[in-house]
Amino acid sequence: MSHTRLKLAAAFAGLVALVVLASAGISMRRLRERQIGQLGVRLTAEARLLGELVAQVGGLHEATPELDHLARRASARLSARVTLISADGTVLADSEIPRKRLAQVENHALRAEVAAALGGRVGSDTRRSRTLGRPFLYVGTPAPGGGAVRVAMDLARVDAQVATLRREVFLAGAFGIALAVVAAYLLAGRVLQPLRELGRAAESFLPEDVPPEPLRGRDEIGALASDLAAMGTALRRRLVEVSEEKERLGAVLHAMVEGVLVLDAKGRIVLANRRLRELFGAWGALEGRRTLEVIRRPEVEDGLLRAAEVGEPVTHEIRLDDPPRFVEMHAVRFPATGTLQGTAAVFHDQTEVRRLETVRKEFVANVSHELKTPLTAIRGFAETLQTPLDEAQRAKYLGIILRHAQRLASLIDDLLELSRIEGRREPVRLVELHLGEVVRAVLADMGPRFEAHDQRAERVQEGDDRALADRRGVEQVLLNLLENAAKYSDPGTPIEVRVHPEGAWVQVDVCDEGMGIPDADQARIFERFYRVDKARSRDLGGTGLGLAIVKHLVQAMHGEVFLASCEGEGSRFSFRLPRA
Repeated sequence: MSHTRLKLAAAFAGLVALVVLASAGISMRRLRERQIGQLGVRLTAEARLLGELVAQVGGLHEATPELDHLARRASARLSARVTLISADGTVLADSEIPRKRLAQVENHALRAEVAAALGGRVGSDTRRSRTLGRPFLYVGTPAPGGGAVRVAMDLARVDAQVATLRREVFLAGAFGIALAVVAAYLLAGRVLQPLRELGRAAESFLPEDVPPEPLRGRDEIGALASDLAAMGTALRRRLVEVSEEKERLGAVLHAMVEGVLVLDAKGRIVLANRRLRELFGAWGALEGRRTLEVIRRPEVEDGLLRAAEVGEPVTHEIRLDDPPRFVEMHAVRFPATGTLQGTAAVFHDQTEVRRLETVRKEFVANVSHELKTPLTAIRGFAETLQTPLDEAQRAKYLGIILRHAQRLASLIDDLLELSRIEGRREPVRLVELHLGEVVRAVLADMGPRFEAHDQRAERVQEGDDRALADRRGVEQVLLNLLENAAKYSDPGTPIEVRVHPEGAWVQVDVCDEGMGIPDADQARIFERFYRVDKARSRDLGGTGLGLAIVKHLVQAMHGEVFLASCEGEGSRFSFRLPRA
């Protein structure tokens, strides 16, 4: 049996009992007061009538047999106690007291009803009689010629009538309370049914990983309170998880290199990450606005609308002008079928991919061309050697074949070196180096080369030259730069290598007074196979990969490389490495 049901029934029954008892008590009290009031009116009329009879027997001056007889006869007729009192308060006759005992009765002048009657007014009082020891209602009226007539009614009959009525009321109240208990029990069952269903529903919402709360009580309300407390715990946990998930999603969207745009079913922006703003230059508050308001590209709006309509992914390429970019948009609606809830689009910046694709194509074309030239020469002269030739011609052709084979070997060696550097197959070892000493060693190694070209190279060192670098990498960078300086400088011109600190770097400048590089070519000078003067470069044995190797080596050592040149006046190739 349900404890809550019993509690509700008991509480309802108690409330009904309290109301019945309070109502009965008030009613009984009011009824008694009304009965006494009606009795007082009757006694007042009877006392006045009795006063007129007293006047006929000579008034209230002294105790006489006539007064005693009148009092007893009136008491019998009225069923009330009759007392006749003189003007000084002496009792002259009383229907309840024998005449011979009247002298023992105390003076009544101070009794409330008697004092009022002796004063010429009607007085009444309700009290226990000192003479008889029972409760009475006393009514006193002034008598003609002086004195007072008092009529008293025993209240036992009134109290008996009230007691009888009280018993009847209490019996009816008890019967009503019993009916109220039954009705309250039935009603409590109907009231508690939704609570039970709510409790079962609350239990069904509780995740399996949330332990149940201890029961707050042994009834439905206690069980419901425990289930709701457990739901509160689960809800707080879910809110924390949702908040963490939102933070993670925000961090992912913020770090994405792709632009992300999410629209609601009405085509208004719900989410736009930072990369999207950067791509289209859209800043400020974007949420709640139309796409065309913030991204003034009709093709973007058309692609999103088409994706929302067709229900299939839509891909569209967008070309931006400032700065030049190629952006690929992938848009899709969600869900794929059913009522549209929104559209999501991802924007991929394909600019670098396009550039790398162009570089790859050029690289393949250049490699093919660079390899084809010596191979064609070797093949042609090898076929020529199969014909009858004199020794001079044979030696000449063999020399040409050897020169192109050496050039082919150099080209393959440079390609392998560049691949090794880019692939990090041999990691650089950064140690503290004195770059001035490395420059001096490389210049010493290349001394015969400079002498053969009637060139002179010198080192200039200024300040601290300690840097974090890989010695083999620095040597190879210097060799490539110095070989280029020697190739493209006229005999007799100086070459200078300057080493000096530059803030947090140590910088090395390789300066020559050669042919220089036109401004239009300087931006591409570090690309693979790029040559300013292709014919002269091939004649001098260059592969077109030296400066590309320089760039990748310096970057592998966390440095920078750059060029300053003026056509016809010379060039300055510089690289800088972090100071130790």
